[in-house]
Amino acid sequence: MSDPTYTARILTQISDVTASDWDALIPHGTHPFLSHRFLLAAEESGCASAETGWMPRHIWVEDDTGTAIGAAPLYVKSHSQGEYVFDHAWADALARAGMEYYPKLQCCVPFTPATGPRLLAATELGRQAVAGAMMQACVEWDMSGVHLTFLTPQDRQTLSELGFAAREDRQFHFINRDYADFDAFLASLSSRKRKNIRKERKAAQEGVTIKRLTGDDLKDEHWDIFYRCYLDTSQRKWGRPYLNREFFDRMQQTMRDDIILVMAFGKGGAMDGDPIAAALNYIGSDALYGRNWGALIDKPFLHFELCYYQAIEAGLELGLPRVEAGAQGEHKLARGYEPVVTHSAHWLAHPGLMGAVEDYLTRERAAVEYEVNILADHTPFKKA
Repeated sequence: MSDPTYTARILTQISDVTASDWDALIPHGTHPFLSHRFLLAAEESGCASAETGWMPRHIWVEDDTGTAIGAAPLYVKSHSQGEYVFDHAWADALARAGMEYYPKLQCCVPFTPATGPRLLAATELGRQAVAGAMMQACVEWDMSGVHLTFLTPQDRQTLSELGFAAREDRQFHFINRDYADFDAFLASLSSRKRKNIRKERKAAQEGVTIKRLTGDDLKDEHWDIFYRCYLDTSQRKWGRPYLNREFFDRMQQTMRDDIILVMAFGKGGAMDGDPIAAALNYIGSDALYGRNWGALIDKPFLHFELCYYQAIEAGLELGLPRVEAGAQGEHKLARGYEPVVTHSAHWLAHPGLMGAVEDYLTRERAAVEYEVNILADHTPFKKA
């Protein structure tokens, strides 16, 4: 019996295939960020484009009958911004050797540190074909390497067998242990932590009205408010925002049913009814994903309330197994979010750099796992 054959081609824009064809390849439930709608919004708004250093070069693989068997969101990157897995030291090392690290190939969802499938295929053959096509493109285009971030166990296994180096980091996720509601979650905490959360929530909600908006309850004026908040935080933290106003217009048009926008308004006094803060969440089949937030005033604990506590309440009401609150943030630990290891895989064309990176990652993985174990001992839950 002859080996199965397949053909890989490059999509220079996600609109080169239909939404139904692309979304049919997404495994394991609903992943809002991998949807054709989300990727299309990033491209057509200009957020993910050659001009921003995110040139789309998606992989599309078909078998010898013309049936799609795999795909992957892939970008030619001219920098390492918006990835949340940091490789600047690798770029510096290659530059010191007189070679160029950029451009590189990045398989991920732009600006989104959320774990999900990257090799969109139902079979191991499909996953290997997609990853192999990336490696071939890397060599043919004279790129420095291929990087896949925030990976599922299935994708990690495929990439390991193909010689990719494994990297680990950590995030903080809220794990739903069949809590009936927020009070049931609080009951699982130590007395001191439980009292602290109640104190923070009371302070955050004082003089504030909080609303959670989704679907048709979301209006253009809500996005105007959110974008003002988002700009304020983005410009203070990163210098420039990754996402523009048109991107959020497209979220309203195509993904409002997948979104919960938590908004805070002044209650009483001079700011009665005025918007003061907002936090954006996306609904998946097995998680609520907290993504962007911003505030127009400085109010103690309002960030914790909108981004963490409201997300927990919403996730519990939806019956979701977890809430992912984005990258970084040890302060999430005291608010009921637990340390979780995240994974990426890397293949570098330069053998010397690949060997050095593999040695480094062996030590880094041990350090990450040690840190996660230490952090896990300091969760706010009652001790058995």
